[in-house]
Amino acid sequence: MDDLDRNLLGLLGADARMSVATLSRRLKVARSTIQARLERLETTGIIAGYTLRLGEGAREGRLRASVLLTIEPRSQAAVLTRLKSIAEVERVFTTSGRFDFLLQVACPNTQVLDQVLDQIGAMAGVRASESLIHLSTKIDRAV
Repeated sequence: MDDLDRNLLGLLGADARMSVATLSRRLKVARSTIQARLERLETTGIIAGYTLRLGEGAREGRLRASVLLTIEPRSQAAVLTRLKSIAEVERVFTTSGRFDFLLQVACPNTQVLDQVLDQIGAMAGVRASESLIHLSTKIDRAV
């Protein structure tokens, strides 16, 4: 990837619906160059798809939290299977360090969050958990 690819991805990250014509004007290159770059980025898997990114307005009324889990050795697959069944668990990351998983959870209110945390903490194979409630987003550079 070169600077043009990175700039192209940056523009698409801000607005995935931007037309090829607009991208070519903003990047000051031919439309055919942009089209070829997009095709290459898609073919190589750098661009996996074009999607909608929700803003803060869509998150209103949703309580978000990060949950750090320590699990028993050799229980990763079983814990992951059970986490998949909890609709409020949006993402699960494996981590290095003293925690094994980082969960991203979204709930409509504290009562539901409390129930979800109890459900996660009661799972066989979960040794310990720590929860961090998100208050506000100060920087969001996720593409």
